[in-house]
Amino acid sequence: MTLSAPRPSIRFNPFSAEFRRDPYPAYRALRESRPVHKTLGMWVLTRHADARTVLHDKSFSAGLIPRLVTEQARRLGQPEVARIERLGRTSLVFTDNPEHARLRGLVNKVFTARTIATLEPLVASIADRLLRPAIAAGRAEVITDLAGPLPVAVLCEWMALPPALHAWVGGWTHDIRFLLEPGLMKAEDLTRVRTVVELFADALAEVLAERRAAPGDDLISRLLAARTAGGDRLTDEELIFVCIMCFVAGTETTKSLIGTATLALLRHPDQAAMVRRSPDSLRAAVAEALRYDAPLQLTKRLATRDVTIGGETIRAGEHVLVCLGAANRDPEIFARPDEFDITRTPGNHLAFGHGMHGCLGGALAELQTRIALDALLRRHPRLATPAGDFAWQEHSFLLRGLDSLPVSFGASR
Repeated sequence: MTLSAPRPSIRFNPFSAEFRRDPYPAYRALRESRPVHKTLGMWVLTRHADARTVLHDKSFSAGLIPRLVTEQARRLGQPEVARIERLGRTSLVFTDNPEHARLRGLVNKVFTARTIATLEPLVASIADRLLRPAIAAGRAEVITDLAGPLPVAVLCEWMALPPALHAWVGGWTHDIRFLLEPGLMKAEDLTRVRTVVELFADALAEVLAERRAAPGDDLISRLLAARTAGGDRLTDEELIFVCIMCFVAGTETTKSLIGTATLALLRHPDQAAMVRRSPDSLRAAVAEALRYDAPLQLTKRLATRDVTIGGETIRAGEHVLVCLGAANRDPEIFARPDEFDITRTPGNHLAFGHGMHGCLGGALAELQTRIALDALLRRHPRLATPAGDFAWQEHSFLLRGLDSLPVSFGASR
């Protein structure tokens, strides 16, 4: 009798400092030895085909996070989280059909490619304003000077929020982000999130009332006007939650993308030279940055039926962790996957997800990143960053992004 060789022991630990610094060796080891791997009470998927299958299969529920928030609140002795629960249950990110299709149909009327394209002058103006002091000083901290404040400012302006709110929104968004990873919340975190959701929702309710009385061409006015053929519309609370989740889902990820895209190009001078020679290559550079170092590395689903993937049976009720970062470096899909190459034939990267939960704000994130790269790299051919390792954020294990990225401008043109 021939005995099969035992599977190698692979330890998947997304909380470790080593993983935060560079998760790709761990992804590669899992993908090559145990691509469908159960650990930490969930199934971990690292192949592109398996990840795409789960994201496309509507029987894998996106409603896991709201359930975990409720469970964590009970564990922490804070069961009174009604508004937070409603935020989760009625958010595009966490809803399943038919409610997801209804909400998506209404919001898609506003988040069109044509509308996003009209924001280009606004984004460019904000980027220029943010960078002006740094350029005068000859150096910048890309994350704090540009990548972090840019997406927050863009959404504030697009929603035409009162100037008094602008200073608060970034902090509120950072606090609410804890809802995406409820297992990491301590009692004080949940208390803060609950307070912030109330503050944010109440502030937006005032804006909504003003905008209903005097509509404009801003995002909130457009959402107020959105109707289906049958006359369905967003309720006031749904509209408020859409606006909150625009910040929660769209600002940290865009911040991360701008940082990692800038770093990748600075570490590959030949690629940066292509971008400087041809503005048209900016789109390819952003697409490759999304594939190469996806801001959202991991996303969770809940199996609602028994499914066999990669020879393993995932039972109804089990949790699934889809490793988007691993899928985007699958050699079955991408040649030389660990190389950053903006000239590669565009592939089906999963940085924005796939299927009905594909990222609503992906086009806006790409637009902001193109403009940021143009402002940093194309206008400053001597842009440089110190050699060596960089610090990566530690507040989230789902997201991958730099904690800091210092650069010097040199001579501008």
